[in-house]
Amino acid sequence: MTALRSPWLWLACALALGAGSAARAQSLDDLRKDHTTPGSVLTYGMGYANQRYSPLKRIDRRNVGKLVPVWNYSLNNSQGQESQPIIHDGMMFVTTHTSTVAIDAMTGRQIWKQELEFAPDVFKMACCGLLNRGVAILNGKVYRTTLDSNVIAYDAKTGKQLWKSQAIDYKLGHAMTGAPLIANGVLMTGIAGGEYGTRGFIDGWDPETGKKLWRLYTTAAGSDKGADTWPGDTAQKGGAPTWLTGAYDPDLDLVYWGTGNGGPWNAEARKGDNLYVDSVLAFRPKTGELVWHYQFSPNDPFDYDSTEVGMLVELKIDGAMRKVLVQANRNGFFYVLDRTNGKLLAANPYVKVNWADKIDMATGRPVESAVFKRIRAGGDEEVFPSVLGGKNWQPMSWNPATGLAYGNTLNMSWPYKLAKPEYKQGEWYLGIDFRGVNMPKDQPHGYLSAIDPMTGKSKWQMAWPGQPSMAGTLSTAGGLVFTGAATGEVIAVDADTGEKLWQFQTGSGIIGLPVTWEKDGKQYISIVSGGGGVWALLGDERMAMVPAGGSVWTFAVR
Repeated sequence: MTALRSPWLWLACALALGAGSAARAQSLDDLRKDHTTPGSVLTYGMGYANQRYSPLKRIDRRNVGKLVPVWNYSLNNSQGQESQPIIHDGMMFVTTHTSTVAIDAMTGRQIWKQELEFAPDVFKMACCGLLNRGVAILNGKVYRTTLDSNVIAYDAKTGKQLWKSQAIDYKLGHAMTGAPLIANGVLMTGIAGGEYGTRGFIDGWDPETGKKLWRLYTTAAGSDKGADTWPGDTAQKGGAPTWLTGAYDPDLDLVYWGTGNGGPWNAEARKGDNLYVDSVLAFRPKTGELVWHYQFSPNDPFDYDSTEVGMLVELKIDGAMRKVLVQANRNGFFYVLDRTNGKLLAANPYVKVNWADKIDMATGRPVESAVFKRIRAGGDEEVFPSVLGGKNWQPMSWNPATGLAYGNTLNMSWPYKLAKPEYKQGEWYLGIDFRGVNMPKDQPHGYLSAIDPMTGKSKWQMAWPGQPSMAGTLSTAGGLVFTGAATGEVIAVDADTGEKLWQFQTGSGIIGLPVTWEKDGKQYISIVSGGGGVWALLGDERMAMVPAGGSVWTFAVR
């Protein structure tokens, strides 16, 4: 026999076997089990349920004060950094708006880096910062979206580009910033552009080839059910962007995806409920078939995006365990929905709200306040919460032991008055007299809050001094909550009391998403640092004291 006598052939076979092993290690079943396998982080949200909870407890209240940096990697990027690290087989994958990086998770050394180049006008279409929120991974490939509305697949081991598919022409006002979701064999992506007179959608792609499988539009038009909730052809520029990643229940085979604001912000120009702005959509991943929806803010004029879909949890309600979706909506109400059918189970304010008096539990609709009615009549009013919401885009986390949701909430209002909307392609399409936000002088501007989903009340709140936090949170079985500060500190607090137990200065503001993982019996905490994003765009002068610059940090107990 002469086969396989050459050492080069032996090497080729070994590499092929290694690639096959890696592919099996990133199967759909592994994605489904991501929340139970703390040695890796394979999904946005640290599991399909988006709970950002880890059963790891080697780092706990007793030893968290001994956390020290293991390594730090410079992203060589001065924009805001909102990427969630994905970790598999000793490799960590992180994105910026221009690059995709594979890092050795144990040493911080770069394995490969792929850079993107954009036409100068692309940056005009990014509403709220030049950023990207991370990758998806499956069968030896990593996937990302781009500001010029493309989806790209890379080889996870080498960084070689495998395919690139265009979702839509970015010049129409679209951009892509979210991490993809892979469920039931389909790669799914959303779209940004709610401020540019666009029509939102969610796309399903073949992860092997990049072929588009389906598109679910998020404004109802033509023969779509709900088209009568839009006057004339306003749905074609009606917004409902989908720029954050959804959640997935494999048992129900339902993907849950949040939608954003209507366009223009001036809702008098699009009178009606405007389905499906500010909603959660439950659909089949194989086909994009819509199964049910719930609309949080019909005819929303306040930019109360519902793009951060929330978390899938199990709660005991009226003596019975229910599969629910919980969401701290930007409109200031904390919602609990039966995720099998979209039925409203609870809706209570978790921050100050004056645009609505309450949520009608029979209809699920907000009861408009006198403030809202005066605005519709042309008045100039102070509205709570502000355009940034009771909580902005940053995800919450869940701890099943405490039954609490942990999120960074905001305490701000904004002045609101209608103006005439004028559509110009590639420019903001608002139709209001936009004057920023009001920050109270005698109160904190934001809190890290531990919220009871059924009541909206906080068991405890940790006030942020000065600037509020726009970072995500991470909960662990060690009784800890990790998050970051706008001034650069990554911190850990006691999940039961809110007592700060540890902090470390990373050198730039944190608006990213912490994760935890383990290797050889040792637990690690990783987070991306790099100030910017929507808060920086509002022009808070205190941001001048926080240096720019993106980096990745990993910590462990010494």
